Amino acid sequence: MQTKQRDVRRSVSIIVSRGWLQLRFSYGGKRHYISVGLRDTPTNRKIADAKAKLIESDIIYERFDPTLEKYKPQTALSVTTTAAPLPVPKTSLLDLWKQYTQFQQVHLEETTIIRDYGKIEKRIRKFPTPYLEDAIAIQAHLLSKFAAETAKRTLKQLSACCNWAMRKKLISENPFKELAQEVKTKKASKVSRKPFSKECVAAIISAFEHNTYCSRYSPIPHSYYAPYVKFLFHTGCRPEEAIALKWKHVEKNRIYICEAVATDVRIRKTTKTDTPRYFPINQELRAVFDAVRPENPDPNALVFPARGGKEIDTHNFLNRVWRPVVKRLVEAGKVKEYLPQYNCRHTFITLCLESGIISRRVADWCGTSVAVIEEHYAGAIAHIQVPSFGLTNQTTLEDQG
Repeated sequence: MQTKQRDVRRSVSIIVSRGWLQLRFSYGGKRHYISVGLRDTPTNRKIADAKAKLIESDIIYERFDPTLEKYKPQTALSVTTTAAPLPVPKTSLLDLWKQYTQFQQVHLEETTIIRDYGKIEKRIRKFPTPYLEDAIAIQAHLLSKFAAETAKRTLKQLSACCNWAMRKKLISENPFKELAQEVKTKKASKVSRKPFSKECVAAIISAFEHNTYCSRYSPIPHSYYAPYVKFLFHTGCRPEEAIALKWKHVEKNRIYICEAVATDVRIRKTTKTDTPRYFPINQELRAVFDAVRPENPDPNALVFPARGGKEIDTHNFLNRVWRPVVKRLVEAGKVKEYLPQYNCRHTFITLCLESGIISRRVADWCGTSVAVIEEHYAGAIAHIQVPSFGLTNQTTLEDQG
């Protein structure tokens, strides 16, 4: 009577674990792993193959040694009969970043967490290999998808996260430590603080008031934004502070500037310096308020609302209204060069300094420091002339004698 043999083609597999040969097979409902104790070379594979065939044969003819002693070489071999050696788990960069963000929430503005930290989280979620151990691959990915400056900034943030995690004993090393330094970027250009001339200011305001460049299909005429534009030029107020202004902040002879709204995240917060300030209302500014003030204004209503009643979206205004108008004025030769709406602030500061108003007063009005004024607006200050007191024309009593 012939013994029926079961087809067990390669029922014992030869695998490589970290450069060493192992035999893997199942018997009696258990998975077995036997380390051959030999490096993965062509010669050693032949030895492993012979050992695998022996095990297969013993299983077929029911002479398998469940103690596995028969299959061990003369040298001591490690045997695992329960599970394969598990690879060292990788650290999730996303989990680490979330913990870091949660820690920073108590120290930073909510807008910073949502805008800046949220942006990094979105990038991490798109990493092809989102693990701490894949830092080199992440660096290559960032450089392939973003400008060098953005990639460098992201790597710096990830490195800061890892430094924090090391202090908290969550990880033992920072694989991003040197990666940002390897990214070469162009020298950052200084923020333009160029002012508009008085003639350019007049041309811009006129274009808004008369809808000079407003499309007939525009749902909102440019003249709707004219009071807002005038306010920027007449106060040097930051756009996020101007759109946050409510009627309760407008007093008889002064404005109380105490809040700002970042339109990209729609969050109302304190001013950039966290310090409220007062701004005097002159005749020109009073005319701006009179033009937009309702008969009985709600104290909590916005002074310069968007058509829907909410805050003006400063980014949309910049791209869809301000930029087209000013660029058309440049093309028409009425404005020297294009400058963004934030330069209304630089214009106000410059004109004040050129008029002889002291730096301390301008700094107080605009919510900045004297040091910033004197560092960044030195050109305007240099235009101020030393006054003449007429002393050289006076004659002394001695001369008369």
